[in-house]
Amino acid sequence: MKDTNVLKKPIEREELLRRAKELGELAEEHSLQSDKDGKLPDIVIEKMKEAEFHTLHRPKAYGGQDLDMKTFGEIIRTVAYHSVPAAWITYFGIIHETWPSFLPKEGRDELFGRGELMADVFAPVGEVEDADDGDGYIVSGTWNFCSGVLWCDWIALGAIHKMRDGEEPELSLFIVHKDDAEIIENWDTLGLRGTGSNAVKLDRAYVPSHYVFPISRVVQGATAPDGNYEEDYKLFNVPYLAYFLSGFAQVSIGGLTRLVDDYTNKTKSRVRIYNNKKNEKDGSSGQRTLGEITMEYNALKNIADEILEKVEGYSQNGTRVLDEEEREKLFAMRGYVAKNSAELATRIIINLGGNALYREGQSERFVRDLIAVASHPTHLYEDAMVGYGKSILGFDGHPMW
Repeated sequence: MKDTNVLKKPIEREELLRRAKELGELAEEHSLQSDKDGKLPDIVIEKMKEAEFHTLHRPKAYGGQDLDMKTFGEIIRTVAYHSVPAAWITYFGIIHETWPSFLPKEGRDELFGRGELMADVFAPVGEVEDADDGDGYIVSGTWNFCSGVLWCDWIALGAIHKMRDGEEPELSLFIVHKDDAEIIENWDTLGLRGTGSNAVKLDRAYVPSHYVFPISRVVQGATAPDGNYEEDYKLFNVPYLAYFLSGFAQVSIGGLTRLVDDYTNKTKSRVRIYNNKKNEKDGSSGQRTLGEITMEYNALKNIADEILEKVEGYSQNGTRVLDEEEREKLFAMRGYVAKNSAELATRIIINLGGNALYREGQSERFVRDLIAVASHPTHLYEDAMVGYGKSILGFDGHPMW
């Protein structure tokens, strides 16, 4: 068992981005096989662990550092430029190592001390009953979409239950070791295939109370049961879900950046054989399309930047809970970036024509991946816009996001 509960010297931004580029390039080398296998190869996961990305937003007492949100976003975008699935797992690897921070000391010491990766599914589909020992819980259920579960030892799974110290049912994540779970390999999807986001099944698994992440309480501003043991810890000074969800837009922008760059380069060199062999770059249609695509991309990138800036601002101000309109605005921003990135990616591949459909050319993979990113419930466009509109009018927005 590796003890990672030690203070470490922070890794500089330039070094982190260098490691991110290396990780992304390695994942891209294996992209066709990853797509076929429905999972990244182990060599990519080992590279991610060597880069220590998963430890970055832990408390410093547990080997983390005060990583700024801009660098956090740039790591994700850099990996996504080469491989959206690898960026997805990198992002999840970072944020999943934050929820142990909110456990009792016994739980966080054990989970952080083992140096093992973590996965989760927030969906509250589990069934829970109090265990007879007066402490733990018995959890059963099946959860789909458990990203990274093939490489993780700890899995946090959502359920709504009235806790022993609670007054009403609440959403919590119940943490189990993979040895107590069954992995159902059902990940056969349009995009994000390399993430290996298979299902997890529990059959009356025992979960001690110090392995329960009280997400509803954390959303309402709670820190750890023993208080704020690290006063400057970023995740004790931000609205947790605003942070936790902030990377999705960065995944989209990283993949979209690659497509826009590819489109720009191909526009410069493309010859339209059915249009008198004219150079695409010399025609007003190609020029106008490139201008529109670039402007739309810049607008989406600016929104993704603003999401990170907002979270950094919350951290500096010690804001743990958002008012309804601000919360729903973030939801709308995520939804806008996700949906429009997928639509812009689709426009790009259609404009590139038939040669862009070959898998070896990579474009079609990025398009599929961005469509898959846009389908995630934390930023579904329709839900996001309804929630934001309701909050502007003074109503409660979406009940979760």
